[in-house]
Amino acid sequence: MSILISGVRLPFDRPESEAIGLARSQYGLQGGEAAIYRQSIDARHGKVTKVYTICVDGIDGEEAVVAQIASPSVRWKALLEAAPVFGDKPLPHRPVVIGTGPAGLFAAYTLAQYGYNPLVFERGDEIGARDGAVQAFFAGGALDPESNIQFGEGGAGAYSDGKLTTRINDPLCETVLQTFVGHGAPAEILRQAKPHIGTDILKDVVRSMRGRIAALGGDVRFRAPLTAIEAGRNGALAGIFVDGQHIACERAVLAIGHSARDTFFMLRDAGVYLEPKPFSVGARIEHLQADVDRMLYGKFAGHPALPPAEYTLSYREGGRACYSFCMCPGGHVVAAQSEPDTAVTNGMSYHARDGRNANAAIVVSVDPADFAEGGALAGIAFQRGIEGAAYRLAGGAGAPCQRVGDFLEGRPTTRLGGVLPTYPRGVVPGRIDPCLPAFITEKMRTGLRAFDRRMHGFAAADAVLTAPETRTSSPVRIKRGEDLGSVSMPGLLPCGEGAGYAGGIMSAAVDGIRVAHRIMSEFAPF
Repeated sequence: MSILISGVRLPFDRPESEAIGLARSQYGLQGGEAAIYRQSIDARHGKVTKVYTICVDGIDGEEAVVAQIASPSVRWKALLEAAPVFGDKPLPHRPVVIGTGPAGLFAAYTLAQYGYNPLVFERGDEIGARDGAVQAFFAGGALDPESNIQFGEGGAGAYSDGKLTTRINDPLCETVLQTFVGHGAPAEILRQAKPHIGTDILKDVVRSMRGRIAALGGDVRFRAPLTAIEAGRNGALAGIFVDGQHIACERAVLAIGHSARDTFFMLRDAGVYLEPKPFSVGARIEHLQADVDRMLYGKFAGHPALPPAEYTLSYREGGRACYSFCMCPGGHVVAAQSEPDTAVTNGMSYHARDGRNANAAIVVSVDPADFAEGGALAGIAFQRGIEGAAYRLAGGAGAPCQRVGDFLEGRPTTRLGGVLPTYPRGVVPGRIDPCLPAFITEKMRTGLRAFDRRMHGFAAADAVLTAPETRTSSPVRIKRGEDLGSVSMPGLLPCGEGAGYAGGIMSAAVDGIRVAHRIMSEFAPF
């Protein structure tokens, strides 16, 4: 058993060993082995400190020790779940996994690990060919609608920094981190409160995990889009069609990602129950990373012991929120469209986070009540309308861009200043309002001013906004029951962000593992 001691604070430039000693002395803990379990930077209130969680193993009478201390800062370490329960029913056909984003990848990895030999289908390319298509598009080439920054091995998460921050408190998060490290991710992610791998390293991690799936008996096929599903007796799943080829199956993990719009329409037409869900829309903001460091670290900015500063900001008034999303220190704004004649932004960082700019989405919450009538898929039409308007606003070249000072004053940008946009296909300075609904831009202005009060300089005139950011999360939920299966088609298991049950790499990966466990609890391995 292990004891966790949280909230141990030291000046950021003090050695880690002092944190362990402070934790021991503060709570009178003797013996056992102690190590850093998690660490983070706290730059609030004009101070810069490191905050540690210490793990102590092997103390005699641990239960009595924790009870005696009686502090919310001292607790048991949550134990990892026991090995999954296995069913004894034979599964006539191999389980299918559709999509190789975090949810599909971890579902397939888990099934393969325990002898279920999954068939895995991905509409895009393997990561090497996919990266070639993405880089060609960034350089001004044609979009490949099947293999791009949204579709292909690794899913959208492969091009968004590899951030593993999550709000879920699930012991399977540790399993995800350990798996990533086992396939080449830096071991430091096991200790970071806000772990990230980096887009450059994550590509190799994904490739390695796929190799392990294949070595364990799984079969991963690329350029293999889901085109139809087949219902059998009592409406239960009987098979799928991949690129027109029939594949018999009784269980299929549906991990299609938040941008698989054509697949959502196919599922609706096949009678799968879908419902609209909230998401958020806005634009990418860029500052010089050095300026963000000064905003948060003050006089300590540039100290070699400090990482590139990152922020999380939110402002809510009148029931609608404006907040920062997917903040990328030292990162780049990327072209994230998956359909022709559109403009879409996202953000990413490499592991070193050493780019000149910092970027984040500044987005406003959108509710299904904001959509025009159109049923479960009205949110897709809402997104498409914004993306198409942005493409036209930029004259079909790059994306619309506006300095923050001009945006706040309602005037067009005629020249860019000290912050140069990193959107790879180029930007067209002017106004971003024409491509975004008025309730979005009004709330963004209010939010930016509120953020500037918290981080002086955040609304600096030379910071830039590149629009639009529309793919924050799925606009659709594929409703499932307590058994994790579709409420309208037994045997189909919606999973991850695209199904509306996750938000980010970590929660999607955990969802994929849980869905795999559900299949395993019912059926015996092959």
